[in-house]
Amino acid sequence: MDVFMLILELVGTVAFAISGAMTGLRKGMDIFGVAILGLTTAVGGGVLRDILLGSLPPAMFQDPIYAVVAVATSILIFVPRIRRLLTANQRLYALLMLLTDTVGLGIFAVVGVKAAFLSGHTSRFLAVFVGTITGVGGGVLRDVFSGDTPYIFRKHIYACAAIAGALACALLWKPLGSTWAMLTGCVLVLAIRLLAAHYRWSLPKAHPDEPEG
Repeated sequence: MDVFMLILELVGTVAFAISGAMTGLRKGMDIFGVAILGLTTAVGGGVLRDILLGSLPPAMFQDPIYAVVAVATSILIFVPRIRRLLTANQRLYALLMLLTDTVGLGIFAVVGVKAAFLSGHTSRFLAVFVGTITGVGGGVLRDVFSGDTPYIFRKHIYACAAIAGALACALLWKPLGSTWAMLTGCVLVLAIRLLAAHYRWSLPKAHPDEPEG
């Protein structure tokens, strides 16, 4: 693995581990629960990606660095001083949750596209699908494990941002080369997510109490 990819994946791992661990704090979990939620968020999407691509065992079992970094990050978040700072300041909690979730989403969406192409597949549809699953998979598992409605169904155009970034990366793969295609896709995800949060963009929602007909 080249240095660029390693750094990119480790940054994404740390970002997602923080968002998972913070969810564990909000739910009042013990240190084991916080670590497991951070680990699941950080590597869950990659595990789903590798299963879809038939790359077995998944990368997290072949190289423990991702699991170690995720668990270490989660334990750091559980340190009493950091834990109190995050749980006492709701605004800081929400901002850090948005930023870490957004960074992780952008990085893993394009990492998923690269994994699809490197596995020998040429279908852009497959690449975009795998990229999206890699980006949102860990967050979905985090929310299911913590008893929440998955974030992708309720907040700031989450999955749509991953789709847009993965699509841009897949389309620009040959014209720009892998590095620039991935950077472009990642930046696009970040821009969409942050703009959606700032301007409170959202998709049309169904209301259970709406009259029929």
